[in-house]
Amino acid sequence: MEIRSITDAAVLNNGVRMPWLGLGVFQVADGEEVRNAVRWAIEEGYRSIDTAAGYRNETGVGQAIRESGVPREELFITTKLANSDQGYESTLRAFEESRRKLGVDYIDLYLIHWPGRDKYKETWRAFEKLYTEGYIRAIGVSNFQIHHLESLKETSGIIPAVNQVEFHPLLTQKELLAYCKREGIQLEAWSPIMKGNLDLPVLKELAAKYGKTPAQIVLRWDLQLGVVTIPKSVRRERIAENADIFDFELSEEDIRAIDALNKDHRFGPHPDEFLF
Repeated sequence: MEIRSITDAAVLNNGVRMPWLGLGVFQVADGEEVRNAVRWAIEEGYRSIDTAAGYRNETGVGQAIRESGVPREELFITTKLANSDQGYESTLRAFEESRRKLGVDYIDLYLIHWPGRDKYKETWRAFEKLYTEGYIRAIGVSNFQIHHLESLKETSGIIPAVNQVEFHPLLTQKELLAYCKREGIQLEAWSPIMKGNLDLPVLKELAAKYGKTPAQIVLRWDLQLGVVTIPKSVRRERIAENADIFDFELSEEDIRAIDALNKDHRFGPHPDEFLF
Protein backbone atom coordinates (compact mmCIF):
# COMPACT_ATOMS: atom_id res chain seq x y z
CA MET A 1 0.00 0.00 0.00
CA GLU A 2 1.56 3.27 -1.14
CA ILE A 3 1.36 5.74 1.75
CA ARG A 4 4.07 8.31 1.23
CA SER A 5 2.81 11.54 2.77
CA ILE A 6 1.06 12.83 5.88
CA THR A 7 -1.61 14.15 3.50
CA ASP A 8 -2.41 10.64 2.20
CA ALA A 9 -5.83 9.39 3.23
CA ALA A 10 -7.89 6.23 3.44
CA VAL A 11 -11.13 6.31 1.49
CA LEU A 12 -14.03 5.27 3.73
CA ASN A 13 -16.98 3.18 2.54
CA ASN A 14 -18.99 6.33 1.79
CA GLY A 15 -16.21 8.00 -0.21
CA VAL A 16 -15.03 10.34 2.58
CA ARG A 17 -11.24 10.67 2.84
CA MET A 18 -9.73 10.13 6.31
CA PRO A 19 -6.02 10.81 6.94
CA TRP A 20 -3.98 7.69 7.70
CA LEU A 21 -2.23 9.48 10.58
CA GLY A 22 -3.89 11.60 13.25
CA LEU A 23 -3.28 12.95 16.73
CA GLY A 24 -5.02 11.29 19.66
CA VAL A 25 -5.71 13.36 22.78
CA PHE A 26 -6.79 10.74 25.34
CA GLN A 27 -5.79 11.83 28.87
CA VAL A 28 -4.62 15.24 27.61
CA ALA A 29 -5.82 17.98 29.93
CA ASP A 30 -8.26 20.56 28.60
CA GLY A 31 -6.80 24.03 28.33
CA GLU A 32 -3.21 24.83 27.48
CA GLU A 33 -1.97 21.23 27.27
CA VAL A 34 -4.46 20.07 24.65
CA ARG A 35 -4.34 23.39 22.78
CA ASN A 36 -0.57 23.13 22.46
CA ALA A 37 -0.66 19.48 21.35
CA VAL A 38 -3.25 20.17 18.65
CA ARG A 39 -1.51 23.35 17.52
CA TRP A 40 1.87 21.63 17.23
CA ALA A 41 0.34 18.69 15.39
CA ILE A 42 -1.34 20.95 12.84
CA GLU A 43 1.92 22.87 12.38
CA GLU A 44 3.67 19.54 11.72
CA GLY A 45 1.17 18.75 8.97
CA TYR A 46 -1.39 16.63 10.83
CA ARG A 47 -4.92 17.18 9.60
CA SER A 48 -6.77 14.61 11.73
CA ILE A 49 -7.53 15.14 15.43
CA ASP A 50 -9.26 12.48 17.54
CA THR A 51 -11.05 13.42 20.75
CA ALA A 52 -14.11 12.20 22.69
CA ALA A 53 -16.75 13.55 25.03
CA GLY A 54 -15.25 11.30 27.70
CA TYR A 55 -11.84 12.92 27.35
CA ARG A 56 -13.31 16.22 28.59
CA ASN A 57 -11.11 18.29 26.29
CA GLU A 58 -13.35 19.02 23.30
CA THR A 59 -13.42 22.73 24.20
CA GLY A 60 -9.64 23.03 24.07
CA VAL A 61 -9.46 21.01 20.84
CA GLY A 62 -12.01 23.33 19.26
CA GLN A 63 -10.11 26.42 20.37
CA ALA A 64 -6.84 25.09 18.93
CA ILE A 65 -8.57 24.28 15.62
CA ARG A 66 -9.92 27.82 15.34
CA GLU A 67 -6.55 29.33 16.26
CA SER A 68 -4.65 27.18 13.75
CA GLY A 69 -5.68 29.26 10.76
CA VAL A 70 -6.22 26.10 8.72
CA PRO A 71 -9.57 26.08 6.90
CA ARG A 72 -12.13 23.83 8.60
CA GLU A 73 -12.67 21.76 5.46
CA GLU A 74 -8.99 20.78 5.44
CA LEU A 75 -9.26 19.21 8.92
CA PHE A 76 -10.74 15.86 9.93
CA ILE A 77 -12.26 15.99 13.40
CA THR A 78 -13.35 12.84 15.24
CA THR A 79 -15.23 12.76 18.51
CA LYS A 80 -17.04 10.00 20.37
CA LEU A 81 -20.27 9.55 22.28
CA ALA A 82 -19.87 8.81 25.98
CA ASN A 83 -21.55 5.56 27.05
CA SER A 84 -23.58 7.40 29.66
CA ASP A 85 -25.28 9.19 26.74
CA GLN A 86 -26.21 6.09 24.75
CA GLY A 87 -29.86 5.92 23.64
CA TYR A 88 -31.72 7.71 20.85
CA GLU A 89 -32.72 11.07 22.33
CA SER A 90 -29.72 11.30 24.65
CA THR A 91 -27.38 10.72 21.69
CA LEU A 92 -28.93 13.62 19.78
CA ARG A 93 -28.48 15.90 22.82
CA ALA A 94 -24.90 14.72 23.43
CA PHE A 95 -23.96 15.30 19.80
CA GLU A 96 -25.14 18.91 20.00
CA GLU A 97 -23.09 19.38 23.18
CA SER A 98 -19.95 18.01 21.49
CA ARG A 99 -20.55 20.19 18.44
CA ARG A 100 -20.99 23.24 20.68
CA LYS A 101 -17.80 22.55 22.63
CA LEU A 102 -15.80 21.96 19.46
CA GLY A 103 -17.31 25.07 17.89
CA VAL A 104 -17.95 23.43 14.52
CA ASP A 105 -20.94 23.12 12.20
CA TYR A 106 -20.28 19.46 11.48
CA ILE A 107 -18.21 16.53 12.73
CA ASP A 108 -16.15 14.52 10.25
CA LEU A 109 -16.41 11.24 12.16
CA TYR A 110 -18.65 10.42 15.13
CA LEU A 111 -18.10 7.14 16.98
CA ILE A 112 -19.97 5.10 19.59
CA HIS A 113 -17.14 4.95 22.13
CA TRP A 114 -17.89 1.49 23.56
CA PRO A 115 -20.57 -1.08 22.73
CA GLY A 116 -21.61 -1.17 26.37
CA ARG A 117 -24.46 -3.38 27.46
CA ASP A 118 -27.51 -3.14 25.22
CA LYS A 119 -28.18 0.35 23.80
CA TYR A 120 -25.90 0.59 20.79
CA LYS A 121 -28.59 -0.29 18.21
CA GLU A 122 -30.84 2.47 19.52
CA THR A 123 -27.84 4.80 19.58
CA TRP A 124 -26.96 3.89 16.01
CA ARG A 125 -30.42 4.99 14.84
CA ALA A 126 -29.61 8.47 16.13
CA PHE A 127 -26.23 8.33 14.38
CA GLU A 128 -27.97 7.45 11.11
CA LYS A 129 -30.35 10.40 11.55
CA LEU A 130 -27.50 12.84 12.16
CA TYR A 131 -25.58 11.41 9.21
CA THR A 132 -28.46 11.58 6.75
CA GLU A 133 -29.19 15.16 7.87
CA GLY A 134 -25.60 16.14 7.06
CA TYR A 135 -24.29 16.94 10.52
CA ILE A 136 -21.70 14.13 10.35
CA ARG A 137 -19.63 13.17 7.31
CA ALA A 138 -19.07 9.58 8.48
CA ILE A 139 -20.35 7.47 11.37
CA GLY A 140 -18.60 4.60 13.05
CA VAL A 141 -17.95 2.66 16.22
CA SER A 142 -15.12 2.07 18.66
CA ASN A 143 -14.13 -1.07 20.53
CA PHE A 144 -16.67 -3.22 18.68
CA GLN A 145 -15.93 -6.92 18.35
CA ILE A 146 -17.14 -9.01 15.40
CA HIS A 147 -20.28 -10.11 17.25
CA HIS A 148 -21.21 -6.48 17.98
CA LEU A 149 -20.76 -5.56 14.32
CA GLU A 150 -22.80 -8.55 13.18
CA SER A 151 -25.57 -7.65 15.63
CA LEU A 152 -25.60 -4.05 14.44
CA LYS A 153 -25.80 -5.19 10.81
CA GLU A 154 -29.07 -7.03 11.55
CA THR A 155 -31.03 -3.81 12.06
CA SER A 156 -29.03 -0.92 10.62
CA GLY A 157 -29.21 0.54 7.16
CA ILE A 158 -25.70 1.99 7.26
CA ILE A 159 -22.52 -0.04 7.79
CA PRO A 160 -20.05 1.71 10.14
CA ALA A 161 -17.34 3.54 8.21
CA VAL A 162 -14.74 3.02 10.95
CA ASN A 163 -14.07 0.72 13.91
CA GLN A 164 -11.49 2.22 16.28
CA VAL A 165 -9.98 -0.45 18.54
CA GLU A 166 -6.94 -1.17 20.65
CA PHE A 167 -4.45 -2.44 18.08
CA HIS A 168 -0.67 -2.86 18.34
CA PRO A 169 2.03 -5.55 18.00
CA LEU A 170 0.94 -7.30 21.22
CA LEU A 171 -2.73 -7.25 20.14
CA THR A 172 -2.88 -7.72 16.37
CA GLN A 173 -6.58 -8.72 16.22
CA LYS A 174 -6.08 -10.46 12.85
CA GLU A 175 -9.58 -11.92 12.73
CA LEU A 176 -11.19 -8.54 13.41
CA LEU A 177 -8.93 -6.81 10.86
CA ALA A 178 -9.85 -9.37 8.19
CA TYR A 179 -13.55 -9.06 9.02
CA CYS A 180 -13.49 -5.27 8.77
CA LYS A 181 -11.69 -5.40 5.43
CA ARG A 182 -14.30 -7.82 4.07
CA GLU A 183 -17.15 -5.62 5.29
CA GLY A 184 -15.65 -2.34 4.08
CA ILE A 185 -15.07 -1.00 7.61
CA GLN A 186 -11.84 0.95 8.13
CA LEU A 187 -9.95 -0.31 11.18
CA GLU A 188 -8.29 2.40 13.29
CA ALA A 189 -5.74 1.82 16.04
CA TRP A 190 -5.88 3.41 19.46
CA SER A 191 -2.91 2.99 21.80
CA PRO A 192 -0.79 2.05 18.76
CA ILE A 193 2.52 2.48 20.57
CA MET A 194 1.38 0.50 23.61
CA LYS A 195 1.63 3.32 26.14
CA GLY A 196 5.38 3.41 25.47
CA ASN A 197 5.96 -0.29 26.13
CA LEU A 198 8.27 -0.59 23.13
CA ASP A 199 11.24 -2.32 24.76
CA LEU A 200 11.00 -5.41 22.55
CA PRO A 201 14.07 -6.89 20.82
CA VAL A 202 12.35 -7.22 17.43
CA LEU A 203 11.30 -3.57 17.44
CA LYS A 204 14.77 -2.42 18.52
CA GLU A 205 16.41 -4.51 15.79
CA LEU A 206 14.10 -3.10 13.14
CA ALA A 207 14.62 0.44 14.43
CA ALA A 208 18.37 -0.02 13.96
CA LYS A 209 17.87 -1.56 10.51
CA TYR A 210 15.72 1.29 9.19
CA GLY A 211 17.30 4.15 11.13
CA LYS A 212 14.03 4.86 12.93
CA THR A 213 12.65 4.63 16.48
CA PRO A 214 10.63 1.63 17.69
CA ALA A 215 7.54 3.86 17.76
CA GLN A 216 8.06 4.87 14.13
CA ILE A 217 8.44 1.20 13.17
CA VAL A 218 5.11 0.34 14.81
CA LEU A 219 3.29 3.28 13.25
CA ARG A 220 4.62 2.36 9.80
CA TRP A 221 3.50 -1.25 10.41
CA ASP A 222 -0.02 0.07 11.09
CA LEU A 223 -0.11 1.94 7.80
CA GLN A 224 1.20 -0.97 5.75
CA LEU A 225 -1.51 -3.18 7.23
CA GLY A 226 -4.09 -0.63 6.09
CA VAL A 227 -4.88 0.55 9.63
CA VAL A 228 -5.43 4.24 10.42
CA THR A 229 -3.38 5.25 13.46
CA ILE A 230 -3.67 8.06 16.04
CA PRO A 231 -0.65 8.15 18.38
CA LYS A 232 -1.01 10.48 21.35
CA SER A 233 1.66 12.83 22.61
CA VAL A 234 1.86 16.20 24.33
CA ARG A 235 5.54 16.77 23.44
CA ARG A 236 6.27 18.69 20.26
CA GLU A 237 9.35 16.65 19.37
CA ARG A 238 7.45 13.38 19.77
CA ILE A 239 4.50 14.67 17.73
CA ALA A 240 6.95 15.52 14.94
CA GLU A 241 8.75 12.19 15.32
CA ASN A 242 5.49 10.24 15.05
CA ALA A 243 4.82 11.95 11.72
CA ASP A 244 8.24 11.06 10.29
CA ILE A 245 7.12 7.68 8.95
CA PHE A 246 6.54 8.37 5.28
CA ASP A 247 10.08 8.00 3.91
CA PHE A 248 10.57 4.25 4.39
CA GLU A 249 8.73 0.98 3.95
CA LEU A 250 8.93 -2.24 5.96
CA SER A 251 9.61 -5.45 4.08
CA GLU A 252 6.99 -8.21 4.11
CA GLU A 253 9.37 -10.30 6.23
CA ASP A 254 9.67 -7.53 8.81
CA ILE A 255 5.90 -7.04 8.90
CA ARG A 256 5.53 -10.75 9.66
CA ALA A 257 8.15 -10.46 12.41
CA ILE A 258 6.10 -7.72 14.09
CA ASP A 259 2.89 -9.72 13.60
CA ALA A 260 4.54 -12.61 15.46
CA LEU A 261 4.83 -10.48 18.61
CA ASN A 262 1.09 -10.88 19.24
CA LYS A 263 0.14 -12.08 22.72
CA ASP A 264 -3.52 -10.97 22.69
CA HIS A 265 -2.42 -8.55 25.41
CA ARG A 266 -4.59 -5.53 26.18
CA PHE A 267 -3.51 -2.38 27.97
CA GLY A 268 -7.15 -1.26 28.09
CA PRO A 269 -10.33 -3.13 29.06
CA HIS A 270 -11.91 -5.89 27.00
CA PRO A 271 -15.06 -4.58 25.27
CA ASP A 272 -17.06 -7.63 26.36
CA GLU A 273 -16.24 -6.88 29.99
CA PHE A 274 -16.43 -3.07 29.95
CA LEU A 275 -20.20 -2.94 30.47
CA PHE A 276 -21.31 0.45 31.73
